[in-house]
Amino acid sequence: MFDTKILKPSDENIDLCATLINQGEIVGMPTETVYGLAANAYDEKAVKKVFAAKGRPADNPLIVHIAEIDMLSELALEVPESARLLAEKFWGGPLTMVLPKSGKIPLITSGGLDTVGIRMPSHDIARSFIKACGVPIAAPSANISGRPSPTTARHVFDDMNGKIPAILDGSECTVGVESTVICFENEGVRILRPGGITKDDLLMVVDNVILDKGILSEVDITEKAASPGMKYKHYSPKTRVILVNGSLDNFLKYVSDNSDDETFLMCFDNDKDKIPAGLNCVFYGSSSKEQAKNLFLILRKLDELGAKKVYARVPSAEGVGLAVYNRILRAASFDVVEVGE
Repeated sequence: MFDTKILKPSDENIDLCATLINQGEIVGMPTETVYGLAANAYDEKAVKKVFAAKGRPADNPLIVHIAEIDMLSELALEVPESARLLAEKFWGGPLTMVLPKSGKIPLITSGGLDTVGIRMPSHDIARSFIKACGVPIAAPSANISGRPSPTTARHVFDDMNGKIPAILDGSECTVGVESTVICFENEGVRILRPGGITKDDLLMVVDNVILDKGILSEVDITEKAASPGMKYKHYSPKTRVILVNGSLDNFLKYVSDNSDDETFLMCFDNDKDKIPAGLNCVFYGSSSKEQAKNLFLILRKLDELGAKKVYARVPSAEGVGLAVYNRILRAASFDVVEVGE
């Protein structure tokens, strides 16, 4: 057991956390997307600690974080020209590229695959920390596996207290959902997990972008997941989440017929004036970017409020909204009620 400490991101504390990494420990680190549970990507024993702390299935690959584009060549056997162009355009930022891995990446880090997901965060503290470590950092979200991802240092503490020695506090995450994950095939790009970099963003650099079927449907349990967030139940609060798809009027009629005192509604900010008094309701933004930033914060808040069941409005699946829809769909275990327009 550790006496887990939340540390201000001073140069001294960044160096302290880097020392812990190089001693084979794991720590909480901020990024612009969500907080990560960081380990030396080359250290099999340290990576095993990440899986143990999270309770994460061993075939769920980890994303490796770098501080400079030059680090890419030591992690990937091959880097297509399109990958280099995308890195120049979107790194640092919320884009992970799945590439054939070099022999330096242990199989435990890649979830048993011969590929590895690599990204360079835009968060200044994350980049300074990776540089101080002097090694690439494997860092899945710093939550108990299956729970909502952490977007504040306090969220990490709530899930990891006693399991890790330290958490670097980089304030609230600005993107709020995990990175977009892509792979390369047939001269094009496949989005395996949507995030802050959208299909339209990618089309500014490459000509062909397709969406993997696993974004909006369940992946067979026997399939190997090429990206985190594809195969298992993810992002879910303790309460049961049910998506209700339809107009606000039909949504309200449905929930009024199927609610009790422990039921909550999860709605958009621009619904506020139309929600009848007396209903338990939380709001997670108007625009897709606001909803992405607030989603995990609100899912955790619902547990704090003691909600037993949550009826959630379905967000737009356009742009960043696709990432929000993907996450909330998985939080609801694909439980969607259609109530019509």
